[in-house]
Amino acid sequence: VQLVESGGGLVQAGGSLRLSCVASGSTFEEYSIGWFRQAPGKEREGVACIDDGNGRIYYQDSVKGRFTISKDIAKNSIYLQMNDLQVEDTAVYYCARSLWSSTGCIRRSFTYWGNGIQVTVAS
Repeated sequence: VQLVESGGGLVQAGGSLRLSCVASGSTFEEYSIGWFRQAPGKEREGVACIDDGNGRIYYQDSVKGRFTISKDIAKNSIYLQMNDLQVEDTAVYYCARSLWSSTGCIRRSFTYWGNGIQVTVAS
């Protein structure tokens, strides 16, 4: 399974970006999927995740109301729409897929990871 992210870059505070992740070698259907991020000197953290098994969507408190996760099974892709970006959102963003369908946004439950893409928010 290979995951490839795109859509990152440099944006001014208050701006928007849309991250995409396409899978090859497998599908996103029937598995928990998610977006994680890692800022310099910090641990990788869950940003937004979808459980296929129960349909639940999880967001980190700091991004609620600003970020939206979605998936397009036909395109074998997941997305992260990020609005009203803040400097503290600066990080490398990773998409990930679990081996199970209802894992929530627990990092250790995700097996497949993309290489990550840089998002930088300037003040």
